[in-house]
Amino acid sequence: MSDFNIHYVAKLARIALTPEEERTLGIQLDGILGYIAKLKEVDVSGVEPTAHAFPLFNVTRPDVVEPSLSTEEALRNAPAKAAGLFVVPKIVE
Repeated sequence: MSDFNIHYVAKLARIALTPEEERTLGIQLDGILGYIAKLKEVDVSGVEPTAHAFPLFNVTRPDVVEPSLSTEEALRNAPAKAAGLFVVPKIVE
C-alpha cells in the first residue's frame, strides 16, 4: 500500500503514526489486501447469497431476573457518582 494511502487512512481515523508504525501498517495492509485478492479468485457461482453462515436466527436465552449487585455495591468503587449514577466525562458537545 502506498504511503499516500496510509496517510489518508490515518487521517480518516484521526490517528497520528510514526514512520515505523506507517511501515508496519503498510506491511499489514498489503497482507490483508493480498488475502482479499485471493478471496476474489474463489468460484462462488453455485453458492446462494446469505447474511449468515448458519440457518440460525435470533438465538437468545430466556430473560430471567437473577440476583445482582445493589446500586450501592455497583457504585462503591466508582471514581465519580451523583444521584445513584456513574458520572463520566462528556465526549460529545
